[in-house]
Amino acid sequence: MNTQTSTTAKANNTHTSLADFIWKNADDLWGNFKHVDFGKIILPFTLLRRLECVLEPTREEAAKMHKMAVENGLDVDVILRQATGYPFYNTSSYSLETLGSGRTRQNLEDYIAKFSGNARVIFEQFDFINTISQMDKKGVLYKICQNFAAIDLHPDAVPERTMSNVYEHLIRRFGAEVNEAAEDFMTPRDVVHLGIELLLEPDDQMFIDNPGIIRTLYDPTIGTGGFVSDGMEHVQSLQDRYGTAPTLVPYGQELESETHAVCLASMLLKTLKSDPGRDLSQNIKLGSTLSADKFRHEKFHYCVSNPPFGKKWELDQAEVVREHRDQKFEGRFGPKLPRVSDGSMLFLLHLLSKLEDPAKGGGRAAIVLSGSPLFNGNAGQGESEIRRHLLEQDVVEAIIALPTEIFFRTGIGTYIWVLSNRKPADRRGKVQLIDATEMYEPLRKSEGNKRRKIGEDQIRDIVQLYADFEPTKKSLILDAQDFGYRRIKVLRPLRHKIVVSDAGFEALAEHKAWEKRSDAQRQGWRDLLAEHAGTDHDWHWIDSFAKAAAKKDATLGKADAALIKAFQKAFGVRDEDLDPVKDKKGNLIPDDDLTDYENVPMGTNIHDYLETEVTPHAHDAYIDETYVDETDGDIGIVGYEINFNRYFYEYVPPRDLDEIDAELKAIEASIAEVLAEVTE
Repeated sequence: MNTQTSTTAKANNTHTSLADFIWKNADDLWGNFKHVDFGKIILPFTLLRRLECVLEPTREEAAKMHKMAVENGLDVDVILRQATGYPFYNTSSYSLETLGSGRTRQNLEDYIAKFSGNARVIFEQFDFINTISQMDKKGVLYKICQNFAAIDLHPDAVPERTMSNVYEHLIRRFGAEVNEAAEDFMTPRDVVHLGIELLLEPDDQMFIDNPGIIRTLYDPTIGTGGFVSDGMEHVQSLQDRYGTAPTLVPYGQELESETHAVCLASMLLKTLKSDPGRDLSQNIKLGSTLSADKFRHEKFHYCVSNPPFGKKWELDQAEVVREHRDQKFEGRFGPKLPRVSDGSMLFLLHLLSKLEDPAKGGGRAAIVLSGSPLFNGNAGQGESEIRRHLLEQDVVEAIIALPTEIFFRTGIGTYIWVLSNRKPADRRGKVQLIDATEMYEPLRKSEGNKRRKIGEDQIRDIVQLYADFEPTKKSLILDAQDFGYRRIKVLRPLRHKIVVSDAGFEALAEHKAWEKRSDAQRQGWRDLLAEHAGTDHDWHWIDSFAKAAAKKDATLGKADAALIKAFQKAFGVRDEDLDPVKDKKGNLIPDDDLTDYENVPMGTNIHDYLETEVTPHAHDAYIDETYVDETDGDIGIVGYEINFNRYFYEYVPPRDLDEIDAELKAIEASIAEVLAEVTE
């Protein structure tokens, strides 16, 4: 055992080596379990050992207090929480080391059963009793118990930050083993740290002025709890500077039961100085945030989230659509909804709904998203309408473009959006864009797709750019309106004549209205139309001709609007020298084939735009005034997009031709020298 402990001590140097050491228990599972099941064994045993190590120093005292409470009819729950100093306890006399080899399964089941309910639920979510039974049948249970008993996972040996990293490393390893994207939803610690710093930075002065102030922190996609744990750790670091640190009370919801269980274990080990007996694990709920919000009527001072990128929300669709339809802007999803292929923008709306009321001090949020929410969707579509809502409500404070290759399973570009419903005066009506794409350190060893990290120096620099709120090469301050535009429909008048031709008959065969006619009817129309082949007719001729022909000969069938439109499409020929075609009321008929759309920057007069940008190239173009926005009723549909490349693009002039020519000649000379040496 001493050798094992020594090895463990070395493994504790880094979370990766410790996680790898823990994973070595899988060596004793080969041949008895499929490798895809290893994670379901190793992760709950890791959690069990962590809880056991935490309770170990108070085990004897807790046993005495338990006996006393039972004998005197006292509340065991209250007594044992006081005895352990944590909101959980275990009344069993067993530990992993003392289970014995004869009745290991029975004793371990008793051990698990005698945890307090808030700890026992962790193992229930892993279906751990069933796992124990399988391990016992295959003769590996006692060995694995002894292996884990030899690992010191007490917080003094493995701090919370390191342990959180170990959990996440094991989950990533588990995901790789089963070929699942478990780590798709893991937020790298450097991104977590940056997000928390951005979120809390503006309130440092408030923490100084209000020692011990209590604030709430909520994550609707809490995973293993990295974001909230980092937030709590951040404010605790203020204690050395200001005497009494503020208190962050964590809340969260998680969809996946395994990661939810890990988060519960993490929260059981956290205590609040202002309320040391409080069970923070009760604030972590299981279920889908979008369709089953477990904090429906609650608001929070701070919100964080890293929702999965590009994940469909079809399983939540019925409930989300119902809330959108019934509650509109009184609910979470007031604007139009995004396409079902990606639900990340729904989390933007969800976070906004969770910010504390401005009358009570307001709230702030930081959310990590891919690039899609910046520009997906055209004017009037769900994604654009969500951006419109956020920008017109003036709740977007900043968006930070992060380096690529900083996530475990994807190398795509990612962004942190900072939201606030209590912007300071100088930020009102403004949005800050920060280009941090080159602010990173390369990793010495990549972790999946993660080849870079945002180091502490880079985090300080990014947060300083944000705090300074000054225009620089890497930081732009823009009006919210700068991202808006009106999408206008530009029409051109129809200048067509009707010319019956063989090419027209071939085109006519593609129209459904023509296909629906019987063979006899199609032949009848061919015969009639052929009599006018090669002759130019005005646009309206075909309408009167077809109706008159059908009236005269009933066997041709009815000359309905669909058939006449098919004739016009097939035999219509554009002639720019013709006068524009008008309808019976004298209105111009637009040429559908020439219809175009223009995005007019918000604040620009659409008629002035047409005159300067369109009519110089199409003199007869005009605006469709029936194409209006559903919200404000004005001409043109409002859209919003945030194009980072456009704002941070730097023009690099092409190299001088003489310089290029000289370089090519030098290369040719070098090649010639090499060839000369070869041929000598």
